Formats: sequence, structure tokens, C-alpha cells
Amino acid sequence: MSQPIIDQAVTDFTAAATSETSVTLSELKGSNIVIYFYPKDSTPGCTTEGQDFRDLFTQFQDASTIIFGVSRDGMRAHENFKAKQSFPFELISDPDETLCKLFDVIKLKKLYGKEHMGIERSTFLIDADGVLRKEWRKVKVKGHVAEVLETVQSL
Repeated sequence: MSQPIIDQAVTDFTAAATSETSVTLSELKGSNIVIYFYPKDSTPGCTTEGQDFRDLFTQFQDASTIIFGVSRDGMRAHENFKAKQSFPFELISDPDETLCKLFDVIKLKKLYGKEHMGIERSTFLIDADGVLRKEWRKVKVKGHVAEVLETVQSL
């Protein structure tokens, strides 16, 4: 699998998500898709980012946009995180890193001086035809979701 390229179709995928659902990209044609990758459920930055998507959810809906959060956490952690934060969107569990590899978000990171491979906070906007329109990498949480919404509204 090669990573998606701006202005080209994203490789179809199916992934397990919360609410006992599965997400198949090709079945979502006709809607814009925002997929945001985050390192870990219930950590401060990831919680804030999810809350920002939650708080602007209606405006994303008004722009015909479906939101998915993705991390390597298991389904139980995802269900708890989603319920605790009242997220109105599904979280995709990617423990085998299939989607992480498709979108090339696994990067060498440093934490407390130790290096490890982890998810680089990243967001991808796929249009109603399944074409990647924009990507944000090395995301800083503050103001990010508002910028994604502005981009969606400009499609």
C-alpha cells in the first residue's frame, strides 16, 4: 500500500470502529471525510483535540463531513473514551497499524529522552469523491480543528 497523495484517490479500506460498526471508505462516497490520527485515548492533547471536533461537530455535519478519530488503542478503551467525552463520531481501532501505515503516520518520537515509534498527530481531508484534498502533519492541537473546518467549508 502506498500512502495517499494530495488530489488523488485514497486506497479503499475497511476498519473496525466504535458502536460495533465498521468503516469502509468506498461506502462513504458523497460525503467529505475527516480522519484524524492521535497517539492515545484519554491523554490531555488527544482529549482536547477530540473535544474540539465534538464541539464543532454540527458545523462539520452542515458541511456534509463525517469525522473519524484513529489510534492504536483497543475497542474497549475507544468505547470508554468516546462515552466519557460524549463524542458524536466514531473512533477507529487500528492496533495492527493498517491505517496508520496507509497514511504514513507512524514516526520515530522522543518521550523523556527515549525514542519509540508512535502516531504523529495528523489529520486528512478526503472529499466526497474519495480524493485526498488536504493533510495536516505534526499537528498542534490549539486552533487545529477550526482550521480543518474552514478548509472543509471551502470545498
